[in-house]
Amino acid sequence: MNKILIVYDSVYGNTRQIAQAIHQAFVAKTEAGLMNIQEAKTDDLTSCSLLILGSPTQKFSSMPAVKTLLNRVPSNGLQGIRAAAFDTRIAVSDINSSVGRFFVGRFGYAAESMAKMLVKKGAELIVPPEGFLVQGTEGPIKADELTRAGEWGEKIIGLL
Repeated sequence: MNKILIVYDSVYGNTRQIAQAIHQAFVAKTEAGLMNIQEAKTDDLTSCSLLILGSPTQKFSSMPAVKTLLNRVPSNGLQGIRAAAFDTRIAVSDINSSVGRFFVGRFGYAAESMAKMLVKKGAELIVPPEGFLVQGTEGPIKADELTRAGEWGEKIIGLL
């Protein structure tokens, strides 16, 4: 089993673009699949050697489809699988509301909650959860974030 899979959900296309930048880093050096969460099945997640999962942050968490798919994975179904999680998010400094900043500080972003779910299902997290910045709710992606996403992918490749 030596299959690398990047699975993402995207609302406005920003998370898809980040996933594609990560994927490009991988395909330059090895084979890797790229899949929208709507296409992904539980077997896809449990049959890879490296799973990279991405989602926009909404309501301080990942999208419902991400949670639903991970909840379908059996206990320890990701045992022996390396994993990483990323999200797209608004920077705390860009949140105009002190209440909004408080809640982000309290509940965090999607990548952290996805990483916890991956570990709970038995995966080995190989890098800390990562966030990529967007401007406002709908984006666009902030300058240099696509480059940073590719570099993050290269960092993961270096750990394999």
